[in-house]
Amino acid sequence: MSTSVYHIPVLPEASLTGLGLDTRKNGRFVDATFGGGGHTRLMLDQLDQNACIYGFDQDPDAQANIPDDPRFQLIPENFRFIRNFLRLSGVREVDGILADLGVSSHQFDQAERGFSIRGEAPLDMRMNSKKGKSAADLIAECSPIELTRIFRQYGEINRPDKAAYAVERARESQRITTTRQLMDALVGQAPRGRENKFFAQVFQALRIEVNDEMGALRSLLESSIELLPEGGRLVVISYHSLEDRLVKHFMRSGNFEDALHRDFKGQLLAPFDLIARKAIVADADEIEVNPRSRSARLRIAQRTGYSPEPSKTDAI
Repeated sequence: MSTSVYHIPVLPEASLTGLGLDTRKNGRFVDATFGGGGHTRLMLDQLDQNACIYGFDQDPDAQANIPDDPRFQLIPENFRFIRNFLRLSGVREVDGILADLGVSSHQFDQAERGFSIRGEAPLDMRMNSKKGKSAADLIAECSPIELTRIFRQYGEINRPDKAAYAVERARESQRITTTRQLMDALVGQAPRGRENKFFAQVFQALRIEVNDEMGALRSLLESSIELLPEGGRLVVISYHSLEDRLVKHFMRSGNFEDALHRDFKGQLLAPFDLIARKAIVADADEIEVNPRSRSARLRIAQRTGYSPEPSKTDAI
């Protein structure tokens, strides 16, 4: 399967530069969101023959994109378990970790996955359709209070309570099992002229909840502290403010509350140094070729010698 069809890699040059491949050509790296393999192939082009890349992707479709290269190994699992599965492969340290978060173009284009607001499809939204509860299950089981929280926290929509109770009224007459049924239930809640944006926010909220994307991201970031030695690089591309804020805080302070800790001399105690103080964004040329890059925010950090207390959240 062609990567140009599956997914065009976002901010490719900045991503590879951020990983520091030029000084680690024989290193070990992780592509935590393998997908179409676009970033991985670019990395392989720059690395020497003794290098190694471990790709993570829980979507079975990603297996069709495995490069014919002995330097690459796909681990078909959620990247939240990165530390455990690397250990199973005999790996305790890597030189760099790259994560391109969110949903790939391929996943959006597959109607049956239920990620897109275009057309009608089963209300699924699972990254791995064989594991966990679907969005339809979520809609059927969550109370209006729980749906309000999901719409507010992950969709950042106005009056999430009204949207939640609209869903409750609709599901009283029939189970909501398709994307069109969900949109029909919420059509009266969408601001005039901004309907697509509203539905995209609703779908985003449900997708994040279904896949526990924020919990997985937290686990990945915490695991990076142990996996990266001093000088190792962490590169993360995010697409909405919730992810970006989490990444920014963690890279700056080593925690999600962004609480800064200093020693008795006033020196900052943090597991990472920011390589770029501000997020890197796509230029106009890239946005024209790849519109998905418009909302991308890339952040880069380098591992310091400081290590906080190890986390116990990353377990299979």
